[in-house]
Amino acid sequence: MSPVARFRALPLRSRLALLVAVAVAVAVAAVAAVSWVMVRTQLRDQLDRSLMATNPNAQVVRVLREGCVTAPARPTQEIAGNLNATVQIVTADGGHCWVGGLSTLPVTPVDRAVAAGKRLPTLHDVTTTDGTAMRVYTLTAQTNGQLFAISIAKPLADIDDPLSTLAWVLMLVSGIGVVGAGAAGLWVARTGLRPVDELTDAVEHIARTEDLTVRIPVEGEDEIARLSRSFNAMTAALASSQERQAQLIADAGHELRTPLTSLRTNIELLARSEDTGRAIPPEDRRELLASVKAQMTELASLIGDLQELSRPDAHGHGPLQVVALHEVTRSALSRARLRGPELRFTDELAPWYVRGEAAALERAVVNVLDNAVKFSPPAGTVEVSLRAGELTVRDHGPGIPAEDLPHVFERFWRSSSARALPGSGLGLSIVDRTVRRAGGSVELRAAPDGGPGTEAVLRVPGAPAPPPEQPSVVPDQ
Repeated sequence: MSPVARFRALPLRSRLALLVAVAVAVAVAAVAAVSWVMVRTQLRDQLDRSLMATNPNAQVVRVLREGCVTAPARPTQEIAGNLNATVQIVTADGGHCWVGGLSTLPVTPVDRAVAAGKRLPTLHDVTTTDGTAMRVYTLTAQTNGQLFAISIAKPLADIDDPLSTLAWVLMLVSGIGVVGAGAAGLWVARTGLRPVDELTDAVEHIARTEDLTVRIPVEGEDEIARLSRSFNAMTAALASSQERQAQLIADAGHELRTPLTSLRTNIELLARSEDTGRAIPPEDRRELLASVKAQMTELASLIGDLQELSRPDAHGHGPLQVVALHEVTRSALSRARLRGPELRFTDELAPWYVRGEAAALERAVVNVLDNAVKFSPPAGTVEVSLRAGELTVRDHGPGIPAEDLPHVFERFWRSSSARALPGSGLGLSIVDRTVRRAGGSVELRAAPDGGPGTEAVLRVPGAPAPPPEQPSVVPDQ
């Protein structure tokens, strides 16, 4: 397994802690390295300035007067001013005279070039015969017209030892910092991911128990809080949907029980008549068959309504398109006239285009008209008008009590006056759902003129009318 795959296989909190530790380690290492280099540069500059400020002229003059020796007779650091440096004279031919210090310095081509006057005073590093690293400053001098060079050296240990100590201190501090950063990263990861753990526990609890009442405490306004609020909203919506589904099933079972019971009773009567050979009077048999047919029709209508309501709100029979609402209403009126042939229908339909599903909108208008037909008195009038996107259907029936108006769009709800009439109580629910999906609203209210009956008002926002179809041109033969 590759390192990247291993890293991705780690838990999220471990990855966060590791990333924090690595980031801190890189930052600390960079700071430590820069600090070490800056200190080293400062110490070397300080050493170089010290070498260039050293003045061994008195010892040089004494050596030139007393005679040249190539090595110290005994270890000493004594030079003028106790400068703690090694000093020697270098000639252009490579010869040298010891002036002071613990040892002599090797003569390099650089020293010879400076002694010959071919090179300016220079700084360089050398290693003595006893293995001591030295920083050397070589400059040109002259006595009695003779050129030579003076090399002044100090051990690099003067700066290397503090640098080594600094390096160990920086490594120790960096290690402590990395370990502390890793611990802090793990603590931050655990603290920051605690809401995620609670969310995970809640999801696992819901998956295990199907309990949608679980809520996650929300604190603050960060992304985790937003996620918690979204999850709470989702579970609340699922719980509401589950409750509506259970209520729909219970209501559907209750509504289906009545026609099925009546249907089973009538079929059992017909079957018993056939089994026993006792003929049912023709009139009673016709009534039984008519009742069976009516119950089958009511059952089919109820099942169709349930199928319509079981569809998700976001998915219809087809895509939304521009629909001529006046044409849809006119088509629905022709169907309503067949269902109420004894009634009088008046209509005033102004052109109005909406965005929706033609079939669903026609069914919604048919349901409203069926409601008007159902409650209209014999030879009554149903008034239909469409003006500026407001479709009104007015009947002259007994009307709906004011206390029942808030419930008319609830599923399976039926007023006391409508329970004896055929229907499932789902028609207006379908109307409300269809109109809302088209972006509109629906309302049932008492007749505005104070007379008998109820007025249904459908308001649907308009849409641009489609361009007229261009007639096809047939070229001359």
